[in-house]
Amino acid sequence: MNFKKSQLFEKINSFWQRVTSNKVAKAITGKKTRKGVRVTYGVVWNLFLLFFIITILGLGFAGGAGAGYFASLVKDEPVRDYESLQKDIYNYEENTEVYFANDIYLGQLRADLQREEVSLDEISQYVKDAVIATEDQYFYKHNGVVPKSILRAIVQDVTNSPIQTGGSTLTQQLIKNQILSNEVSFDRKAKEILIALRLEKFFDKNEILEAYLNIIPYGRNSSGRNIAGVQTAAQGIFGVDAKDLNLPQAAFIAGLPQNPYVYTPFSNQGGKVKENIEPGLNRMKTVLERMLTGGFITQQQYEEALAYDVRANFAPPKSEPTEKYPWLTAEVEKRARDILMKKLAKDDGYEEKDLEENKELQSHYHEIADKNLRQNGYKIHTTIDKEIFDTMQEVVKNYQYFGPDQPEDKVIDTETGEKEKVMEPEETGSVLIENSTGKIISFVAGRDFEREQTNHALSPRPNGSTMKPLLDYAPAMELGLVQPGSVIADVKFSYGNYTPQNVGGKFDFDGLMSVRHALQISKNIPAIKTYLKAFDQRPITFLEKMGFTSLVEQDYHAPALAIGGMTYGVSVEENVNAFATFANEGKFIDAYMIDKIVTNDGEIVYEHESEPVDVFSPQTAYLTIDMMRDVINGGTASSLNGYLKFKADWAGKTGTTNFTHDVWFVATNPNVTFGLWMGYDTPKSIPPSYKGLSYSRRSTLLWAQQMNAVYDIRPELVQPKENFKMPGGIVSRSYCGISGLLPSDLCREAGLVQSDIYNAKYVPTKVDDNLVKGKYIEVDGKAYRVPASAPQEFVQEGIMIKKEFLEEHDLKDSKAIEQLLPKNNRWKNLVITETEELKDNGSVPSQVNGASISSGILRWAKHEHNDVIGYRVYGAANFTADFKKIGSIPATKDLQFNVGNSVGAYYVTAVDVTGKETPLANSVLVKNGDYKPEPEVEVVTPPAEEGNDKDNKGDNGNKGNNGNGNDKGGN
Repeated sequence: MNFKKSQLFEKINSFWQRVTSNKVAKAITGKKTRKGVRVTYGVVWNLFLLFFIITILGLGFAGGAGAGYFASLVKDEPVRDYESLQKDIYNYEENTEVYFANDIYLGQLRADLQREEVSLDEISQYVKDAVIATEDQYFYKHNGVVPKSILRAIVQDVTNSPIQTGGSTLTQQLIKNQILSNEVSFDRKAKEILIALRLEKFFDKNEILEAYLNIIPYGRNSSGRNIAGVQTAAQGIFGVDAKDLNLPQAAFIAGLPQNPYVYTPFSNQGGKVKENIEPGLNRMKTVLERMLTGGFITQQQYEEALAYDVRANFAPPKSEPTEKYPWLTAEVEKRARDILMKKLAKDDGYEEKDLEENKELQSHYHEIADKNLRQNGYKIHTTIDKEIFDTMQEVVKNYQYFGPDQPEDKVIDTETGEKEKVMEPEETGSVLIENSTGKIISFVAGRDFEREQTNHALSPRPNGSTMKPLLDYAPAMELGLVQPGSVIADVKFSYGNYTPQNVGGKFDFDGLMSVRHALQISKNIPAIKTYLKAFDQRPITFLEKMGFTSLVEQDYHAPALAIGGMTYGVSVEENVNAFATFANEGKFIDAYMIDKIVTNDGEIVYEHESEPVDVFSPQTAYLTIDMMRDVINGGTASSLNGYLKFKADWAGKTGTTNFTHDVWFVATNPNVTFGLWMGYDTPKSIPPSYKGLSYSRRSTLLWAQQMNAVYDIRPELVQPKENFKMPGGIVSRSYCGISGLLPSDLCREAGLVQSDIYNAKYVPTKVDDNLVKGKYIEVDGKAYRVPASAPQEFVQEGIMIKKEFLEEHDLKDSKAIEQLLPKNNRWKNLVITETEELKDNGSVPSQVNGASISSGILRWAKHEHNDVIGYRVYGAANFTADFKKIGSIPATKDLQFNVGNSVGAYYVTAVDVTGKETPLANSVLVKNGDYKPEPEVEVVTPPAEEGNDKDNKGDNGNKGNNGNGNDKGGN
């Protein structure tokens, strides 16, 4: 610099010397004048030197001050290495894509900004040229910044110029969007310049251009969604890929970033095309002009591009997955976020229980996971079969037997509390799970997302009697407390203050029955008794192992849990998943919907791995399956076989809750488990019948129609070739129907022997001893213990239940005892005696009425006294008067006696419990044939005595009191 200054000074001095030594000047000026000129020269020269030095010093000072100021602005900016810059530049938001099973594309998860990455070689050259011509014509020449442009921008900013030509290169714009912010300040600008210079050292121009084209915002697409990146813009605005954009389309898109929401042709109201798109078209013309002047296109291309009808080539609105599959995308999003949340926490050393116990920690990772899900461009692969899913929705949409809409009060004004009647439709939810893997193949969340967004497949509701195999019978069998052939009394029963009832109400008791039969016809009392047998061993832990997540402390102490009386309930998914445990030989395989999550680069972030949990032995699982087969083949779901179009080895259970607020049906076969729920969002009673079908049949029919639809698509899935396989350790045994123990001789004689299959570990070993042979008398269909005064000819012998057995079941009266015996012919040979003795009314039995003979059969009417235990028949044949007893008939037998066709006469007398008998003299003579007694015999039938009449009236009164009164009390 000093050498250049000396050269400059020498040239100035030489020039001045030439001027002062000029002959013309010497001629004109004299000596004095020349002296003045020299003085002036000296002054001017010194002044010039002074100002020059000051200027140099000023510039140096300004440069130093500027450099110092610049250094102060960037002093906190770290020195970024290649890895850091690469991470920041390529860390742009990209939308997560969702796939059905078999890699069938579903769509993108909702995000504030929609973006899809594309490589530079897959972008039209027109786009690249348009961007260079419009945004940065020196892109391939500068080193990240253009000083002239920066100075121009600074001057414009300082002078507040209305025309802002901009001073940022593409490199700077990339940094502004990816590393810094859009803040307008010298601080941000200084950092931007520094980073731009450094970025250009590490990355070539094509890498920078590719990153820029993938991050820049482009307004909205034809669906009204915010978009960024040239590939998303090409698809969203013109419906083509970025590589296929023509010149006018490329120019239109390249012009958008300057002011994307002014130039975008689509509104935010569903993506409708704006009425005025002139700003965007004018911007397109500007881009074309710059391409023309920059030499990127010819005049002909320019004119052809201007003639292109842009509006006519806009892409039509596209259906977003959140619109076509709202419930599915919402559930996928939720599950994927939870998976990422747990993974992120685990990477940082936290366990799942830490997240459960620390809500702040959970919220922290939830927020990070949500951001990653929306920005990292994952590919989420689900287990949902698209064709099956679509078909099941269609079945529900077209189902004709949903119950009627019912009114519900809903608040419509939160300030005034004003209400109006809103009609609620009957809703449904269902889930189909593959047993061996736990894959959720399909589900139905509800009938209309627009009306109600609740996902009914995942919302908890009490599960009614579908709880019985899960909590009552299977756990009790696993613990060795019952087996399918175990006998339980379905009689009135209380547990503390809890007095359960069967579905039919307080009079609906069926007496002794096997566990198998109790499940088949869904009796509540046997189920609760079974649950209470295992209560101290906490059978609820079996539900925990099978994935029930909504249990609360109150449920652990409530006997009503045995019949589905849950505090909050269980989702269809969890209920169905639990039933699949039986199909999996007692192993619980947790159901899942997210198969794997993969990055754009193919890196697997998450992949599901099944972890089977041992819940029941294979023997218990099979026994439960076998009992649930009976539910379908003759129990509460017997209508199913008539609705299904195919055959399979189904085992299932129906369920209803109190007041019929919920109706369930879950069934499993060796391949899949399918279950559904029906009810109203605001719990209310489902009509017992609608369109000629009960609520149970309506739910079973909907279940069957969905399975039929799946069968039409994938028959091999729902119709396995094989049935459930019986494991080893299962044996068949006979048992006595009164106790479930091994049959005794008396049990066989009574016809009470039944058979069933058992876990070999828990077959009964004790022989039943609850029966005994005993004597009794019978009156009016009731058996009584035999008093000493009773004539032996009317005493009968039969098989009776021991008193100890009755006491064990708290059976204190005859009506209760009758409840113990099932209402079928199997038990007709068993005698139940009344607990009270038959009392004597104190009167001699009066005349037997209605005696007559027809076709050799003597018949008579039942005696009106309630203590009569039998009848005697006296006969005299061959015209004699020698009457002899020819027959004794107990009071409960058919009141008749075969006298044949012989000629004779007969009397019928009544005998009471003390042996008193109707006198022959008070009896009516009945003749058979042309009977004439011998002359010396005279038979006189005196009229009834007055005392006897009174006694008879008293007897009638006693009958009313003892008969009707006792009956009423028993009921």
